[in-house]
Amino acid sequence: MNFTELRGVLMDMDGVLWRGSEPLPGLIPFFDWLKRRGLEYGLVTNNSTKTPADYVAKLERLGVTGVPETRVITSSSTTAHYLKTHYPPGTPVHVLGMDGLRRLVQAAGMTLADDGARVVVAGIDFELTYDKLKRATLILRAGADFIGTNADATFPLPEGLVPGAGSILAALSTACGRQPLVMGKPSTPMFEAALAALGTPPGQTVMIGDRLDTDIAGAAQHGLRSILVLTGVATRAEAAASPAPPDAVFDDLPALMRAWDGG
Repeated sequence: MNFTELRGVLMDMDGVLWRGSEPLPGLIPFFDWLKRRGLEYGLVTNNSTKTPADYVAKLERLGVTGVPETRVITSSSTTAHYLKTHYPPGTPVHVLGMDGLRRLVQAAGMTLADDGARVVVAGIDFELTYDKLKRATLILRAGADFIGTNADATFPLPEGLVPGAGSILAALSTACGRQPLVMGKPSTPMFEAALAALGTPPGQTVMIGDRLDTDIAGAAQHGLRSILVLTGVATRAEAAASPAPPDAVFDDLPALMRAWDGG
């Protein structure tokens, strides 16, 4: 992999920078290293539970300061931008998800609604109940548009992989007979938003991630280079067997920095 061609770095967060609330190796040195090399960077996550401001605050708690909110692109912020550009202000939207997603939908000018919603937006919900699934299903079956923040089947936590937003979308799809329009990786809306935030062309931008089906596949589909780190979901064996393997694989961020500095 020719690192000298790269001007921009996109990175996932869960499984790359941390797992849950636990920082992964090299977190603080990596941001210092990005600044030292003069690389444009963006943080791109399918996690829809938090706003960009929430992530900036989390980075600060973990010792990383100076990251602008505009460089944090989440599936929830991408969803909010899509709603703002495709629906008129005040459109009733039913949200199945966490408070961060609801706040961004409201900030986009939409009205949160349970009855008569024109759109159902679904993301991960750590307080999911059958009643929530039932309500969203009935709204969808009444004809509402169906938008999913992301389709990750699992979500990495320190204790292991747990059901992700994709598991919830699968339940709703089965119940309503339709597939959602997905905002997050590997879909186009998130990569377009991330590249616009960096201002770098796809061919000079690398995506660092821990998932083959979202980070690495999305990079390949949109003309970016890709690096897999083994601190999250995918394994080295899975990467080798993938029909669209990453351009490089490293154990963690420190190993990546050593290789990049070495040429």
